[in-house]
Amino acid sequence: MKKFLAIFLLAIPLIAGCSENEQQTTGNVRENSVDEPKNQRYEVLAENLEAPWSIEKHEKTFYLTERPGTIVKIENGKIDRQSVELKKELSTVSEEGQMGFVLAPDFQESNLAYAYYTFEDSSGQFNRIVTLRLEDNVWKEESLLLDKIPGNSWHDGGRLKIGPDGKLYATAGDAYDRDLAQDTTSLGGKILRINLDGSIPNDNPFPNSYVYSYGHRNPQGITWSSDETLYAGEHGNDANDEINRIEAGQNYGWPIIEGHEEQEGMVSPQFTSGEETWAPSGMDYYNEKLYVAALRGSAVLEFDLETGEYREVITGLGRIRDVLIEDDSLYFISNNTDGRGTPEENDDKLYRVSLSELN
Repeated sequence: MKKFLAIFLLAIPLIAGCSENEQQTTGNVRENSVDEPKNQRYEVLAENLEAPWSIEKHEKTFYLTERPGTIVKIENGKIDRQSVELKKELSTVSEEGQMGFVLAPDFQESNLAYAYYTFEDSSGQFNRIVTLRLEDNVWKEESLLLDKIPGNSWHDGGRLKIGPDGKLYATAGDAYDRDLAQDTTSLGGKILRINLDGSIPNDNPFPNSYVYSYGHRNPQGITWSSDETLYAGEHGNDANDEINRIEAGQNYGWPIIEGHEEQEGMVSPQFTSGEETWAPSGMDYYNEKLYVAALRGSAVLEFDLETGEYREVITGLGRIRDVLIEDDSLYFISNNTDGRGTPEENDDKLYRVSLSELN
């Protein structure tokens, strides 16, 4: 079993992540708003965003999903809010809405992207993964790849990424039904692996199943290291947030074990918040380090895979939902307008900072 890291971050009071406490708490005061960094190392690339969730970038153009159902295009300093036409009515209660979004590898030619969103019908609340095509400045749902992923007002997961193997990976929460996480016949509480046409990869660990790993509570971030190792972050039960090294077919323990706990046949996390809370969301990798957006932690956290240490590298901007690294730049979005933070003037924003400035 992996050794766990002692927690040395200062306790952060009562702001938002995906903890049991937060699910009943809104209107909290923004963390660190009084003590913002004196050295304003970052630059603001866009502002007045509405509950942004995912960052995608194609050449010099950004595409940001907003949970209420729009996509913001940012090009040459110009902000254009594009509409999205979905085949199911978008549900936006609490943590629901338009979440994961990733451009197709051939986006330049196809104008195609993949999206994850929540809907509700007569049989319940669900999430689905679809393709969107950009036509005349409108994103239109085109094909359904995967339907009826368990949904709820909380714990919907929602992150999409295309892996180095060319497969589409999705994080699915336990939909507030913890038993789903250990049920390998359910899509809830899992990391899913999908062919880009929506079919099941032949080399997935469970026959005829999209399930890649299980025993997850509410994973919201995934990324790969330079050696193609998959890492994921997930929200713990009020505390015990986790950063896990993901391997095909493995059981990550929820709800049987969490945090520092161990049990044979289950994988314990590489990093855990212990008694504190990060509420990790989007994440990316650079130079043997993971950079993770922290909602309740109100920071961008840097996890050093070589030393086993971590630290806050961005603070004072409130809730952080997603990060993206390109070349020497770290891009990140605040998420203070999602109903759980206290927005300040012109929130939410897309920021950029040079990684060299963080050392």
